[in-house]
Amino acid sequence: MKDSAKEETTLATHHKKNLLEDADEDETSTPIWLNLTTKKHIVDKKSLKPSKIALPHPLHTNSSATICLITADPQRTYKDIVASPAFPSELAARITKVVGIKKIRAKHTQYEAQRKLKAEHDIFLADDRIVTSLPKLLGKTFYKGTKRPIPVSIAAPVPKTEGKRIKRAKGDEKQDAASPEAIAKEIEKALSGTVVHLSPSASTAVKIGYSGWDAQKLAENVEAVAEALIEKHVPQKWRGVKALHIKGESTAALPIWLADELWSEEVDVITEDRAEQIRAANVGKKRKAIEGVVVEEEEAGEGKKKKQKVLKESNDDKLDQEIALRKEKLKMQKEEAAKDVKDEVPKASKKSKKGKAVAV
Repeated sequence: MKDSAKEETTLATHHKKNLLEDADEDETSTPIWLNLTTKKHIVDKKSLKPSKIALPHPLHTNSSATICLITADPQRTYKDIVASPAFPSELAARITKVVGIKKIRAKHTQYEAQRKLKAEHDIFLADDRIVTSLPKLLGKTFYKGTKRPIPVSIAAPVPKTEGKRIKRAKGDEKQDAASPEAIAKEIEKALSGTVVHLSPSASTAVKIGYSGWDAQKLAENVEAVAEALIEKHVPQKWRGVKALHIKGESTAALPIWLADELWSEEVDVITEDRAEQIRAANVGKKRKAIEGVVVEEEEAGEGKKKKQKVLKESNDDKLDQEIALRKEKLKMQKEEAAKDVKDEVPKASKKSKKGKAVAV
């Protein structure tokens, strides 16, 4: 009986769930990524605001997944919009929390509070006006896993007159929010697509599906993501693309498209004829001296020559002899210096009555 109890305890410990794992990850369906490799960096600096791409087959297919909406202040305006009759009831039932940026700063800066917030919701949406402030507030708790906030545009269009913006009146915060229908449409659009996080590198990965999907769905998503990503973000479009690969979390990258040329412009390529022209152009501009000869160097644009003395190169056959002579010369210099110091040191006389030495 004791042995069986120990075995059950061991099995329970072995199959115990890791609390640090992301709750939204399905063990039977791992993400599939499209890796885009470009010939040059896709952007010059990292962008904290991800870009969105529409997909023919949405990644968020679970209709019961809960949503947390992070908004600009005041949060009460957006809570009232979600609770209004004009907002779709099915979507409103999935939005279980609406929180403003001030409350995030006040209550969710600690690790335990961030971890609790992340565990309570499946999907996080953020107002695109404050989405760039969230990485510093939420930290790696959110941005290391798969629950990074997806930006949504829930602000009202800026009114303009003759091409100039009209400043809104103070105290009327409801004018800053879009209509319930527009916000619902923007949320559904964000849930049906995927996001792209751009950084100054030659490689970009975008989630396009899951391993449990059939090949046709994955192929259609790959085509949509590749077309939108290359046309919108890659300099020189397809000419700037080096390769496209499909990869799982623990699989090798499968190449699906490879460029014939590894450069994007002909200027980047130096042919043999061009290299010979460069070498010929540099001949005569600078001559190096070997045996202590004076160097004549032509200055660019002026045609003047400046003289510079060059030390004679040492002969490897006489290197040991030169080192020995230098050591002997250094030794003699040290001895002469020691004699000079000895002669300059004052001699101490007999002690006076007060016990102090008087120099002669």
